[in-house]
Parts: sequence; C-alpha cells; structure tokens
Amino acid sequence: MFVFLDNLFPWFGDMVELGGDILILIVVMAALMWTLILERLVYFTWILPTQLIHTHTKWRERHEQSSWYALQFRRLLLSRLNRDISRNLELIKTIVKVCPLLGLLGTVMGMLEIFDALAVTGDNNARTTAGGVSKATVSTMAGMVVAISGLMVSNYLLNKAQNMKSTMLKTLSLSNTNKAKG
Repeated sequence: MFVFLDNLFPWFGDMVELGGDILILIVVMAALMWTLILERLVYFTWILPTQLIHTHTKWRERHEQSSWYALQFRRLLLSRLNRDISRNLELIKTIVKVCPLLGLLGTVMGMLEIFDALAVTGDNNARTTAGGVSKATVSTMAGMVVAISGLMVSNYLLNKAQNMKSTMLKTLSLSNTNKAKG
C-alpha cells in the first residue's frame, strides 16, 4: 500500500520521513474527518430534501393533528429527522479538536529526539538535532492544517444543521396550524 501511495503522491514519503510516525496518524484522522464531512455534505444536498418532503407528507396525510397521539407522532417524526441531521457532527468536531493535539504529540516526540541526540553525541551541532526539529515542525504544521480546514467546514455544517432543524420545526408547526384553521 505504501508503494501505491508513494507512486501516487511522491512527496508523501518525504513528509512521513520528516514528520515521523505521528504524521501517519494525523493523515488517517484527516481522511476520516473528510470522509465524514463529505458524507454530511451529500446528505444535506441530496438526501435531506427528500426526507423533509417525505416527513411533511406523512404529517399532512394524518387526518387529525391535535390529539395527544398526533402530537406524539409529530414528535417522533421531528426526532428522527433531528437524529439524522445531527449524525456525525460531534465526531467531526472531536476530530478537529484532536488533530492539533496529535501535532503537539509529534512536537514532543521531536523534542525528545533532539534531547536524545544531544545526550548521545554531547554536542549541539545542527546535523544532530535536525531530525528532531523537522519532526516537531512538520507534525505540528500537519495537525494545524487539518484542524483549521476541518474547523471551517465543521462550522458550516453545524450552521446548516441548525438552520435545517429550525426550518423543519417551522414547516411541521405551520402545517399543523394551517390545517387546524382550515
């Protein structure tokens, strides 16, 4: 698999060599985060509008909408939509928060490598400490890049979910009052 990655992205092997093993974990977290983000974008763009129409149709087809049972049915419909809209958003937020911490872990590992090199050689020349410095810098940069890009899209998704929830609530509430008035 690494040969495939190295042929597809020749710079990736150099980055892993510079950033150390923690960089692989950051890349895996980035891939997971962006997979979840793309799933949410597809859901909000194509799946949710169909679900909203289906839910609204179910509610409108109900003959009476004012009894306790009808209100519980409406609550069930709203709850299911709310669950689907909120799916994976907290996980995306958590990954965004974890990535800078993984970068910090890479920084600490790089600093430990520097101290180890200093202890073994006894001098502080640049060649001895270069590997640890690159590991500290590259892993921190990678963690921050993943977190910043994920933070922007995560905030967009959270706002979109909140707007969809309020729209959904208004739509089902308005259909209830319109039918009761009519």
